[in-house]
Amino acid sequence: MLYAHEVILNELAQGRRPSVEGVEWFEGLSKDDQRKVLHALVLFCEQARAREDDVPESIARSGIRPTHTPAVMVTKWRFGMAQLPAYELTKSFRLLVALFSIADTRRRTLHCAGECGHAWHNLPDLPQDAT
Repeated sequence: MLYAHEVILNELAQGRRPSVEGVEWFEGLSKDDQRKVLHALVLFCEQARAREDDVPESIARSGIRPTHTPAVMVTKWRFGMAQLPAYELTKSFRLLVALFSIADTRRRTLHCAGECGHAWHNLPDLPQDAT
């Protein structure tokens, strides 16, 4: 069984939920919960086997500048974003969701094609009126 935040993060990574909605959800969390979500995203990136060569595309997809602190950190393969000041958390979220999306898409294509038993790859469809 997946926790609610795990479902949301996987929906975002799989393009099943709009990124704008994900950012709104993230910004509505307490700073402590935001940091917990960033920690979970780092773990998801590791589990999905994110690679250093995924970084440029993840920066481009996230919409943050390559000079922003989270982008510089990921470029150096450092993932301590949860420790950054509060004003860097949303940028970190957008970047890590993009990195997770790239890695998870590759994993689903290469290793989970066909019948996959991972709950996070078999999410139910969102209701039509879901926002």
